[in-house]
Parts: sequence; C-alpha cells; structure tokens
Amino acid sequence: MACPRVPLDEQQVTEPGPQGKEHTLPALHPERKEERYFLPYKPPPEDGSPAEVEEFLEQARFITEDLEWLLALPHDRFWCQVVFDESLQRCLDSYLRHAPRGLDLAALPSSPAVADMQRSIHRAVFLTFLRMATHKESKENFLTPAVFGEIIYENFLFDIPKILDLCVLFGKGNNHLLHKMIENIFTQQPSYYSDLEETVPTVLQVFDTILEKCGLRCEGAAAMEPMKLNAHKQPTAMAMSQQELGDIILYLCDSTTTIHAFLDIFPAACSSFHSHDFVNRLASFYEAAVPDLEKAVRKRNFDDKGLQEDLWKRLSHSCRKMVETSHLLLHHTCLQPILDGRENMQTFAEELLQHFTSFLPEKRFLSDYDELFPIADDIGLLQQALPVIDETRTCYLIQGVESAWDSVGRQKPQNQSRSKAFSLSSSNQEAVGPAASSAGFKPQEVREPGDGGDGVKGAEAMLDAPCKGNNGEVCSVSEVELESLLSCIRDLLPDLGEGFLLACLKEYNYNSELVINNILEDRLAPSLDKLDRAMPRPVKEELRSVLSSRSNVFDDDEFDVFRRDQVDMSRIWRGRRKGEGAREMLNDKQHIAEQRARYQAYETVVDEVVIEPGEAAATYGLDDYDDEYDDTYDMNQVGVNDLDRDSLLNRRPFTVPQVLRKENKPEDEEESEEEEETLQNVNRDQFVQDPAVLRERAEARRAAMQQRKGFRPERSTNVVGRPKGQGQTTETSSDRRKKEANKNRVANHNRRTMADRKRNKGMIPS
Repeated sequence: MACPRVPLDEQQVTEPGPQGKEHTLPALHPERKEERYFLPYKPPPEDGSPAEVEEFLEQARFITEDLEWLLALPHDRFWCQVVFDESLQRCLDSYLRHAPRGLDLAALPSSPAVADMQRSIHRAVFLTFLRMATHKESKENFLTPAVFGEIIYENFLFDIPKILDLCVLFGKGNNHLLHKMIENIFTQQPSYYSDLEETVPTVLQVFDTILEKCGLRCEGAAAMEPMKLNAHKQPTAMAMSQQELGDIILYLCDSTTTIHAFLDIFPAACSSFHSHDFVNRLASFYEAAVPDLEKAVRKRNFDDKGLQEDLWKRLSHSCRKMVETSHLLLHHTCLQPILDGRENMQTFAEELLQHFTSFLPEKRFLSDYDELFPIADDIGLLQQALPVIDETRTCYLIQGVESAWDSVGRQKPQNQSRSKAFSLSSSNQEAVGPAASSAGFKPQEVREPGDGGDGVKGAEAMLDAPCKGNNGEVCSVSEVELESLLSCIRDLLPDLGEGFLLACLKEYNYNSELVINNILEDRLAPSLDKLDRAMPRPVKEELRSVLSSRSNVFDDDEFDVFRRDQVDMSRIWRGRRKGEGAREMLNDKQHIAEQRARYQAYETVVDEVVIEPGEAAATYGLDDYDDEYDDTYDMNQVGVNDLDRDSLLNRRPFTVPQVLRKENKPEDEEESEEEEETLQNVNRDQFVQDPAVLRERAEARRAAMQQRKGFRPERSTNVVGRPKGQGQTTETSSDRRKKEANKNRVANHNRRTMADRKRNKGMIPS
C-alpha cells in the first residue's frame, strides 16, 4: 500500500506478478488499472415510450453504479483508473456533451423514475470531476502540485471547453465548490490561462458567424476582417428557413449562457476576455443582431406557436445574459479595483467612463443595460470614490442614456434608482423587458432554473415545474409568496380589493414595489384602470369530486364502499372459504331447490276451475265474467291460429328442465324418451365421412376441370425397357435418346458436349 507522507507520484508498490513473483511498480501505473468498461451517456428520451424509458433507466443505472464504485476506490487506485481508463473519460465527456441544460424544456423527464435517475447520475458525475480537480485529499493522500498540473493537462482530464460545460451544468447551487475547483486547476497549471487566451477569439467568432448567417455585418471594433466586394450576400433572418432561424437562436442562447456562467463562477477569467475588447464587441453584436432576430421571431408565421414562444424565450434569455456578461466584465475589471482602493484608481475610472461613452451609439444595448444596471448608480460610486471626476463628462453620459431611451421609443422607469441587488433579483420578464415591450410581443415568463437551494443543482434544476394558482392558472410564485405580497400591499393601501391587487400583480409580474409605485403615481396600465379598485378576490372554484362524476356498473350495490358506510364483511373473503372444498361446492344443489318451486308453478295447467259451494268467484279472478261475451265469441276463434300472432297454439309445449324433474319418472315417459333417442341416432348426420369416397369425389372434380381446360397429361417415360435380347420398342429408344441429350439440364452441365469436343481435337484417343 501507499506510504504515508509521500506524494502519490513518488510512491512504489509491490504486487504479485503473472507467475506469482512479486515485483515493484510505481503507484501510478497502467497495470494497476481495473478492467471495467464505462458506458457512454445518452439523454432521457423525448417521446417517453416505455421501451426507450426502460433502456435509459438501465443504462443510467449502470453508469451510476460504475461512478459510485470509482468514487469508493482508494486514492492511488482512483488516479490509476482516471489516468489510464479511456472508457471513463469517454463516459464523462458524453455526459458534458449530451446532458440537458436548464432551458431544454423538451427534455423534461417523462416520469419520476427518470427524474430520480437523472439526479443520481448528475450527482455522481459532479463528484467525480470534483475529486479529479483535488490534488490533496488528506495528509496521507496527495499529489505533488506540479505533477498534478502536468497530469490533468497532458492527459486532457480538463480543458477549457470542459470547464465551460461544468459551469453551465453544475453552476446553480454549487458556485462555491466550482469556484474552488476551477481556481485550483488554473493555479496548479498556469498553461490553462494561455489556453483561455486562445479560446476568447473563438468565442468572438461565434458572434461573427451569427451575424454572417443573418446577412448582417458588424462595423467598427466588432469587424474581425474586411468584407469582400464580391462576397455572396447571406439571407436575412426574415428570409431564412424556420429551422435555420431556430438553430441560430439556440446557438446564441447556449453560447451566451455558457460564457456568463463561466465568468460568474470564475471572475479571474474576466481579464482575459477584457484584453480582447470583449465588452465593445458584444455591445456591437447586440445592437446589430438582436433587433433583426426579434423581428423575425415576432412577425414570421410559424406553423407551431409553441416553437415561436420557445424561440422568443431563448432570445430574451440570451439578451439578458449578454447584458449581465457585459456588467460582470466592467465590474471585475474596472469598478471593483476602484472599490477595493487599488493603485491607479484614476486609470480604472477613466477606462470605465470610456466604455460607457462607447455605449452611446448602441442605443438599444445602452437602454437595456441601463434598465438592469443603472449607469447613474455606477457614476455616483465613481464620484464618491474619486471626487476629481469631471462633472461635465458625467452629465454628458447621463444625458446620452436619456437620449438612448427616447431613441428606442421607450420610457425610462421612474424607480430606476433602486439598488443593484434588487435589479439582479428582479424577474426575467422585467429583465428582458426592453426586448419584449418594444417588440410588442408578450412572451411567457422565462424562469432561471435552479435558483437557490443546496446540493447538486444544474441540469436537474429544469425539473422544477411552475406553481399553479387556485383556479389552475400557471403562476410564477407560490401561494405563500402571493399571500405575502398581498399582505404587504394591503398594509399600505388597505382600501383596495384583493381581486384588483391580484390583477395588478399579474400585470407587473408579481413585483410588489412596482405595483405600489404605479398605483400611487396613477400610472397603471389601461387594462387595470378599467377595473373596480374594490373588486373582491375571485372565489376559488371547487373541483368536482371524482366519485360524484364516476359511473360504474357496481354503483349502489351492497359492496359499494364509496357510498356505503357499512359493508357485510362476512360475505367477503380472499381465496377459498375455510372448510369448503371443490367437491362440496359442486354437490351443493341448494340453488336448484330454490328454482324448482318457480318452475312447478308453470307445470300445472287447468282448463276448468270448479268453484266449490261457498267460495267467491273473486278468489279465481272471475269477478268480471260476462255471459254475453262468452256466447258471442265462444265459437268464433278470430286470429287464434294465425301464424303472425304470438298465440299459445304456436308456441312449443312447456317442458320442465331436466334438472328440476323428479327422480321417479313414469314408465311411459321413459319409453317415449328411449324412442326419441333411437330416432335421433337414426337421423343423426355422420360427421366423419369415408375417406375413399372423398378421394373419389376429388379425383372426379380434378378430371372434369382438366377436360374442361383441354389438358393433356404428359406421357411417362420408360428408359428401362425390356430385358436384354428381347428387343426394345420405339418409345423406349426415343426416351433413351432424350435422356442422353438432356443430361446437361442437371448437374455436370455440358459433360457430353465437352467430351465430344476433346475427342474431335484428338485430346482423348478414340
């Protein structure tokens, strides 16, 4: 085993060899790797068919078990497996590449089992990367920092694309862990900083590619190379296909979300992006591409309205992330050094003001940036830290911001002076409000997945579903939060009804401060001005009970437990009753005795009823006897024997069922039954016919059909003939010649022909 206080890269271990002899190996050696194959990851199925769900659950379970086995290995075995097992790296790379992101709503789990399995594999992958980024686990288990940096760099355990995917997948809820993890990677291997410097131009090329696909050309700082005069003009966003437009927006959304997540978790990378003038390039791209993409999504006729809403959400989300990325870069590279009191504060302040000045031509970007992060607040901080800031220049910047709001046709919110913390926590609808309000297309709310919470978050954060209100309406806040907002507003404005306040909160995206401000300044939307301010809260609709609306054949029977409070449990048992066998159950004829009396009532037919002296006629139903009716119609049996009447004469005579007959039968009845059976046996149709008769009939039918079609049967051949010495008939000789000539129709084709050819050429002596 490993020796204490010695780095893993310097340790030697002794293990038995192939022939039983012990030999010494380095602790990190390929022979110490366990033979285990890690399956690649596949995302959850979209359609949710049972077969695909079962396949996903089985494969994900294997991956989770393998990763848990890997995490349980000791320090030396773990690093041997990580460094020398290629299937493990393919498995981890496949998860980073195919794991669903937060906005991939189409990949929502189809069942709770799929969701639980996705969380398990998500957690196992994160813990594996976390252990791979740790060079010291304890005082006994550690690697030399320089060797650790060389191992992860030379074996491509980490690279810039992997780190970007880790940030976007596991950033929510694991910001602190990811920050320490990435910081340790960059600290122990500074070569990653040079890789990052080479990655930034590639990221900028993403924006240029989008502009080129949309038929646009970025001017100024964003233009990487001059445009050719004979260059073919690309189709615009309005003219391209819906599939291509959707791909561009998805590409933009994924890129902006990933960059923002990386810079938010690892602010030290902001200097690399800032050195490539990323902020100005991003602002120019925003001004050029966003209006055209919004116009294309808003005005084009989509066959699927759900696709249009999804593209609008992703475009709005991309706009927010671009603005937040610009703020992160300015904050960490210009504003934070001033707040920390570093040297050359005047230089940082001048650089920040220069960036704000470069934003002035980008009217759309400037107004959206100012709505999220008011520029006046940043200028106020600068004036407090550096009183020597030129006031004329700051006034010019503030007036330029006001002009940008007017040029885009929007009104600057009055509560613009709210703190940045509140701006960051405001809803996404308000954040992307510049795009949504100016475009005139009101999208559904875009929620950030996985906000808050402990534990491993990220890809599984998309599993959170929006809350629903009392009437089933989708609501962005929970019922408890909604009651808190109502209580807060009613404390200030007690004369307003809860129904009116609910409508205001819904209109302003459940922002209580904005609702209070607009009510006090009488700046409500026109749709809210028409409402009654004392309107009460709508009554909660009671859902109909399932039991009241169900319809079943077992309703109201003696075992209907939904409508009966008491059920005779003595009539309910599981399986066979105790003490009761199959023979006893079959021999129980109680039900026959119960039915015998009913059939015996139909057996007795009386033509004349004799009334005894002293008995009333009403006893036999003869109260209404009419003598004239009897004399008139007694001899005229009208319609008695008609065949279309349901008369007693047309019915068959009544017969008591055999089960209900008595065992003591009269002898005449037995004789009549025997005669009937004899007749039935005589007249019974024979089911099985004589096979010889059937063959004769078939042969006769076949001969008749051949004669009708003029078929002449083929004469049978006879090549055997008579015995030798008695002579052969002409037919036998003809058949032998035909057989000899047609031998090549079967195996050994052309045998006779080729033999004759050889003989004619003298190859075979005659």
